[in-house]
Amino acid sequence: MSGSKKKKITKAERLKLLQEEEERRLKEEEEARLKHEKEEMERLEMQRIEKEQWNRLEAKDLERRNEELEELRLLEGCFPEAEKLKRETRLLSQWEHYIQCDGSPDPSVAQEMNTFISLWKETTNETFEEVIEKSKVVLNLIEKLKFILLEISPCDLQDKDIIQYQGSILQLQELLHLKFNVATEILLRQASTLADLDSGNMEKIIKDENVTLYVWANLKKNPRYRSVRFSETQIGFEIPRILATSDIALRLLHTHYDHVSTPHLVSTPSKEDTSSVTEPVKDDVDNVEKAISKEVEEKSKQQQRGSHLIQEEEIKVEEEQGDTEVKMSSAEEESEAIKCKLEMKVLSETILAAQLLLVENSSEKPEFFEDDMVDLCQFTTLGGIYHLDILELPPQCKRVKGWMIVEICKEGLQKYTYPPETTEDLETENAFPPIEVTLEVHENVIFFEDPVVARWDAEGKHWRTDGISNVFYKPKERLVTFSLEAFGPLTLIQDAHLNMPYQSWELRPLDVNKVLLTVTTVFTEIQIQIKENLCMLSSIKLRDKKHISILEGKWMTPIPFIIALKEAGLNIFPTRYSHFYVIINNKVPLVEVKAYRQMALLSSAFAFGWSRWNLLCNSTKVVFKVKEHLTEECTETPNWAILMFSGDRAQRLKITEESEAFSEALKEETEFHSTLYHMLKDCASKEAMEKVRSSNCQFVNSVCHMLLSTRLLSYS
Repeated sequence: MSGSKKKKITKAERLKLLQEEEERRLKEEEEARLKHEKEEMERLEMQRIEKEQWNRLEAKDLERRNEELEELRLLEGCFPEAEKLKRETRLLSQWEHYIQCDGSPDPSVAQEMNTFISLWKETTNETFEEVIEKSKVVLNLIEKLKFILLEISPCDLQDKDIIQYQGSILQLQELLHLKFNVATEILLRQASTLADLDSGNMEKIIKDENVTLYVWANLKKNPRYRSVRFSETQIGFEIPRILATSDIALRLLHTHYDHVSTPHLVSTPSKEDTSSVTEPVKDDVDNVEKAISKEVEEKSKQQQRGSHLIQEEEIKVEEEQGDTEVKMSSAEEESEAIKCKLEMKVLSETILAAQLLLVENSSEKPEFFEDDMVDLCQFTTLGGIYHLDILELPPQCKRVKGWMIVEICKEGLQKYTYPPETTEDLETENAFPPIEVTLEVHENVIFFEDPVVARWDAEGKHWRTDGISNVFYKPKERLVTFSLEAFGPLTLIQDAHLNMPYQSWELRPLDVNKVLLTVTTVFTEIQIQIKENLCMLSSIKLRDKKHISILEGKWMTPIPFIIALKEAGLNIFPTRYSHFYVIINNKVPLVEVKAYRQMALLSSAFAFGWSRWNLLCNSTKVVFKVKEHLTEECTETPNWAILMFSGDRAQRLKITEESEAFSEALKEETEFHSTLYHMLKDCASKEAMEKVRSSNCQFVNSVCHMLLSTRLLSYS
C-alpha cells in the first residue's frame, strides 16, 4: 500500500529542478541572442558590402555620365535630321505642285485659295455629279491644310498663318455643303421627269467614295404610300400620313467625313510652350552671328590697311593679303559650322518640347456637359454624317413648245418644318409622330459596341442623344433603326477609349529599318508596321478572328495614318484629356519621352515588350521587357530582360515576369548606365549595335512618333 504511493518531492529537489530549468532558459536565450547578433552582423556586413558596391557603381556611372550623354546626343541627332528632311520634302512638294500647273491652288498661299473659293462661288447650275467631282479637289485641300497645321513645327508657323489656314478650312467646308444644297435643288426641279413608272414618285441614288445621296420626291401624294425604301438597299423611312400627302422630298446626304462637329481646329503646340526651351539656344545663335560679323569686319580692316603700304613692298603686300583672305575664309567656315551646330541645337530643343506636349495631360477637365449632350473628348463620331432633311418640293420643269420652263425660287432650297411650329387643333403626338429611320453603317468603320445615335443641335453647337428612341442595331446587316422626332444632321458615336488601357504591347524588328508594333486591347489586337517615314496597318484581330480592313497594306506617313485609324474606329491614341476617362498608370512626361526616344533608337536590333512590373513602380520610373532581336529565331526563345529607366539612369533588374514580388534589386554582374543605349550595349552583340548606329533617321523618328502617340508606358 505504501509502495504504490507516489513519492513526494522535497523542497530541496523542487528548488534544484527550478534552478536547472532557469539555467536552461538562460542558456537558450543566450544562444538566441548570439544567433541574432551574428545574423545582424552578417546583415549589416551584407548591407555594407551592397552599399559599397552601389556607391562604386554610382561613382562609375557618374564618372562616365558626360561621355554617355554626349554619345546619346550624337545619336539623337537623327531627330533634327528627320525634321530637316521633312522640311525639304514639303518644299519639294510645293515646287512640284507649282510646275504641274493643274489649276488647283496651293493651300498654303492665301491669294490662290481666295481666288479658288471666289471662282467656285461664281460657278452656277452645277449638277450633283459635277459638285461631287469638284468635292474631291476641295476635300484634298482641306486635308492638306489640316496636315500643315498638324505636321509643321509651331516655331515655323506664324499666328496669322494658323488663322489663315483655319479660316480656309471653314470656308471650304461651308461652301461645299452649300453647293450640295444647290445641286439638290436643281435635281429636285427635274423630279417629274425622273419619276418611277410604278410608284409615280422620284427616287435617286448617287454614290461616290466620299458622298452618297439618297433622294425621294413625293409626286403622287398617295396617303397609303408611307414606307420609303431605296432600291437595292435597306435604307429608308416610315413616314406619317401628313407627310405622305404633302409636296415634300426626303433627302439623306451621307458624307463619309465630319464637317459638322464644332471643329477643335487642330491643337498645335503654342510658341509659349516651346519658347522657354529654345530661347537660350537662340540667344547663343545671335551671339555667334554678332561675333562672326565682328570678326569678318576686323579682317576686312586689316586687308584695307595692307593695301595702303608703299609701292616698293607690293609683293609682300600681295602675300599678306593672300594670307588674310585664307584666314578670313577659314574663320567664316568655322563660324558657319558653329552657327549650323547651334541651329541644330535649337531644332533639337524645339522637337523635344513638341514631343513633351504629345504626352502632356490637361490639368482641367472639359466643361460640364448635360446628360443628353455628347462630350467629344470622351466620345468620337464614326462613319461620317447623315444629313437627313425633309425638303419642300420646288416647282417642276415643264416642256412648252420645245422649251423647258422652270420657276426659280429666290429663297433656294427650303426645308419643310416637321413637326410644324403651330399645330392648331391637331394633337401633336398623333398627327406628327416620330419618323422611323433605317440607316446603313459605313462598311469601313468598326463598332466594338452597339453605336449610339446622336443629333446635331444647331443652336448649342453640339451633339445630343435626346429626341431619338427605339434604337435597334443589326451588326451582321450593319443596319441601325430608330425613331426620330425632328430631322437634321445625325451621326453614330462610340466611346473613344474602348481600347484603353491596353492589355499588352510589343515592338520588335522585322528587317533593316522596319519594325512591327503590336497592341493588344480588350476587344482587338492591332499590328502596325513601320519603315522609314511610313506606317501601315498589318492586321486586325477581333475576338481572335482576323478582320479585313480597307487600310491594310496602305503605307502612309504617321499623322495621316493615325487619323485614318481613328476614323476607322481603331483608336489607340490618347489625347491630353483621356486620363479623365481611363484609369492609367501615369508617368512623368520627361521620363516617358526619354524612354520612347531611346527605344526608337534601339528598335532596329532590340525587341521591347509590356511588363507587369511597370504598374508597380512609381511615376518617376518605367519598367519594360527587352531582348536582342536580329533574326526570326529570336522569337522562339524568349529570353527577356527586365529594365527599369528613370530618365537619367537605366538598370537591369534581378526579377523576372514570373517573380512573386516587385524588387528594384540589381541583376548580378550588371551596372548602372545613364542611357538605355549604353545599358544594352554592355550585353549586346557587335552586329546589334552596328544596326542601331546605322538606323535611318526617318525610321527612328517615325517609331518615336508612334510610341509617343500610343503612350504605351502610361496606358497599359
